[in-house]
Amino acid sequence: MKKYILSILISLVAFSCGTGEPEGLSLNGNVEGISEGKVYLQKFENKMYRVIDSAEVIDGQFSFSKNVQLPEIYGLTLDTTKGSLLLFLDKNPVVVKLDSSSYYRNSVVTGSALQDLFVAYKKERGVKIDEFIKANPKSLVSAYALYRDFSYRLSSDEIKANIQLLDSSLWKTPYVQVLEELTKTLEAVSVGKQAPDFTAKDTDGNQVKLSDHLGKGYLLIDFWASWCGPCRRENPNVVKVYNEYKGKGFDVFAVSLDKGKEAWVAAIKKDNLTWTHVSDLLYWDSEPAKLYGVRAIPSNLLVDKDGVIVAKNIRGEELGKTLKNLLN
Repeated sequence: MKKYILSILISLVAFSCGTGEPEGLSLNGNVEGISEGKVYLQKFENKMYRVIDSAEVIDGQFSFSKNVQLPEIYGLTLDTTKGSLLLFLDKNPVVVKLDSSSYYRNSVVTGSALQDLFVAYKKERGVKIDEFIKANPKSLVSAYALYRDFSYRLSSDEIKANIQLLDSSLWKTPYVQVLEELTKTLEAVSVGKQAPDFTAKDTDGNQVKLSDHLGKGYLLIDFWASWCGPCRRENPNVVKVYNEYKGKGFDVFAVSLDKGKEAWVAAIKKDNLTWTHVSDLLYWDSEPAKLYGVRAIPSNLLVDKDGVIVAKNIRGEELGKTLKNLLN
């Protein structure tokens, strides 16, 4: 890691973080360009935000003093239907200059050593997670980075190895607990294993079973969502491959992590996705996504006629080349 992060660590108090005990929060701030309204304090859970408190904006100022778990990860927003400022709070008083433009990225937080480390981490390029954890073994930022930014690109063994680098005080946090469950799931859905069966509703509300779509050739189980930019950019490639091989033993079974039916159905139509679609409309609480250990989208698995996983996360030209080799 660069000396910038290490210098911060030397100058800040090291934070040991377990599940966090409820304590009085001291959080004050002002909102740029807004004199009145409401600011929402949210708890960060499974890549989502749940409102736990709100404060009136009076003459541009707001304040929170609610008892919350500390240290922990929270969010601040002016609109619960839009983005939030990710906020790492420790046990010190915090002052926030909340700038709602550009998804709050110009906001300034002072008083939280955890937030300072998180901001420094986000500025880094080419972070090696094992090195970062070794430099910050007791920091909640390390657990978050492994959970949020690296879990989807590491193997089960690599995740286990990085968990062991974390201080034991972090092992009971929900982030590490999710990772521990994920390692078991990833092992169960590795190449060569049987794809777990599940049932979910299609766009008409009918229950559709995955196993009912096996037995005819290769099936791509494709995890995506209408709100996912990379998914939408990959869809034309999937359409191209589908149109080329749909009569030669290939089909697609799409699982959406959407939150609402209207956006989901509209994206299917707009992107011309003419295969089977299912979703429980639970966003990151999607049961099929949890079953397959999906922590980022787009994500996919290619299974054979017997439901055995033969490849994972093949996109772009690789998808077409893989099918060409298998079908020939």
